[in-house]
Amino acid sequence: MASSNTSIIQWLVDTRDLWPQAAKTKDLEQAAPRALAILTPEERAGVLKYFFVRDAKMSLASHLLKHYVLARTLGIPWSATKLTRDANKKPVFLAGDDGRQPCWFNVSHQAGLVALVASTAAASEDREEAAEADVGVDIVCVSERRDRDLRMVRDEGWDYFVDMHSDVFGRGETAYLKSREFAAAASASVSSAVAPTTSEKVADAKLRRFYALWCLREAYVKMTGEALLAPWLGDLNFVEVRAPEPVTAEGGAFQQGADGTGQVITTHEVTFEGQRVDDANICLRSLGPDYMLGTAVRTPKNKEVGLGWHLGAFEVVDVETIVQFVEAEGSA
Repeated sequence: MASSNTSIIQWLVDTRDLWPQAAKTKDLEQAAPRALAILTPEERAGVLKYFFVRDAKMSLASHLLKHYVLARTLGIPWSATKLTRDANKKPVFLAGDDGRQPCWFNVSHQAGLVALVASTAAASEDREEAAEADVGVDIVCVSERRDRDLRMVRDEGWDYFVDMHSDVFGRGETAYLKSREFAAAASASVSSAVAPTTSEKVADAKLRRFYALWCLREAYVKMTGEALLAPWLGDLNFVEVRAPEPVTAEGGAFQQGADGTGQVITTHEVTFEGQRVDDANICLRSLGPDYMLGTAVRTPKNKEVGLGWHLGAFEVVDVETIVQFVEAEGSA
């Protein structure tokens, strides 16, 4: 949890095994009544509109995390954590009549996991600076579409696969993904004196780097408050992106990369319109063998504040903990 000397909060919820009796979205009304009950009527209706129950569960957890970070870190009642949207349709929390924003947050979800990154004035030694933070987070799962991706790469070729997604990458990034240097780096990452390198292993290595770049870009663009259709996307480039190594230790299905092991990358060369970006703190870490988490933060008034934040491991939060927090508030 956040403490008095903590500036960044990073939380993670795993919905994959939640409410197993809910085979369809409508079943959540019986399987998760307590969690649904603490959402607003609009949020509850939005959750129950999802066709697939897996998507509904992630939406439910996303809503819970956003309210929880406000109530928990700002010390306000759950009922006071009402959200609105800014000019970019991004959910925000405004406090008081002056529209002050004491907590900046961003949420991402993929393949059953939901991640939140936040900076709050209440959680920082320098409240003024913390209230001026921009934050972005993204989570990717390299195995979710692996069969489809490998089939496309095998049948159509790697360059075709890259071109299919070129509209969300920078021009330099697209060229690098199709370069000999990129292919050589991917091949080198799977070379082994014990087991022979196969075309499928190389394709997997390429895909992991591809999704690492995707994750970094998404986190950065979300930090700016815009979306992947921003007109300047082609001018943003992560140079020769690397991917953190998968975490395959015991219990690795949910193990996070540890700093300094190669499973966490905190140094990234980023350019915008040809100029080096030097005001963003960016971290890409592995989560088990299949997931990667990207965090991007900056503090516009004083870039050194955000650059000095340590973007460590995400704290796993249980939905039951959130529900009990709200129920205890109601019985107090």
